[in-house]
Amino acid sequence: MPPAETSLLRLATRGSALARAQASIAGEALVEAGGVEIETLVVRTEGDRRTTAPIEQLEGQGWFTAELEQSLIDGRADVAVHSAKDLPSALAAGLALAAYLPRADPRDGVVSTGGRTLAQLPDGATIGTGSARRAGLLAALYPHLRPVAIRGNVDTRIRKLEAGEFDGLVLACAGLDRLGIGDRCTERLDPVIFVPSPAQGAIALEVVSGSAAAQRCAAVTDPATTAAVIAERAVLAGLGGGCLLPLGAWARIEDGRLHLVATLVQDGALRRTEATGSVEDPLTLGALVAGRLR
Repeated sequence: MPPAETSLLRLATRGSALARAQASIAGEALVEAGGVEIETLVVRTEGDRRTTAPIEQLEGQGWFTAELEQSLIDGRADVAVHSAKDLPSALAAGLALAAYLPRADPRDGVVSTGGRTLAQLPDGATIGTGSARRAGLLAALYPHLRPVAIRGNVDTRIRKLEAGEFDGLVLACAGLDRLGIGDRCTERLDPVIFVPSPAQGAIALEVVSGSAAAQRCAAVTDPATTAAVIAERAVLAGLGGGCLLPLGAWARIEDGRLHLVATLVQDGALRRTEATGSVEDPLTLGALVAGRLR
């Protein structure tokens, strides 16, 4: 019997340890689906190069995705592997999201000195975060703490914590788990209250529309994750924002229905809404929630 036909898929990824771990997860899923070999292309993004720029100048503008998309457009790569929460609301022309892999823990996690929870940290304790959403939620829910802007990958942030620059950090649990350091979490925050970023914990595979790679990626998509992430990203799109918008949106399937909760911090006030809809129509549910927040 002749060997099964094998096709090469070139995966574009950022160069951080977390990005490489996510590319490895994607590659393993595609290989397991059968008939492919994987090659990894490391792409340095503008956000990776400008590590000292204030975060408000970078987030929500494709700083961490544009070069990955360009690698698809110019043919150097077949699939771009993204942290789904980094994706802008609109993709580059001619590109499409072919798959969302099964979601990891979507929650935010706390890493702190002395193993303390946010409630246990003293008044004025500094919490490092690079997210407007996390800073807004911290200010609204933990007013005794002081959010402080931080840049850098997970390893860099933890080194700064250990050096005494901060009393704690708020990071994505999924990233900590994928790096094998999930046990560093002091606590994992309730996603209904400390609502995660849209698509947090999901890995997205982006391709050229209609390509052979698109068909191969479609075979590994997770339907539950896809429905949830589409609803969450629809909230983001409905509010016209990017990563700078202090928005949390988290969807999950319960009893056959899609439940979506979202929060938006405006002028120090926390706005919150919930709704339930059809798993088959996540866009409508996301648009409904966006309308209520707007």
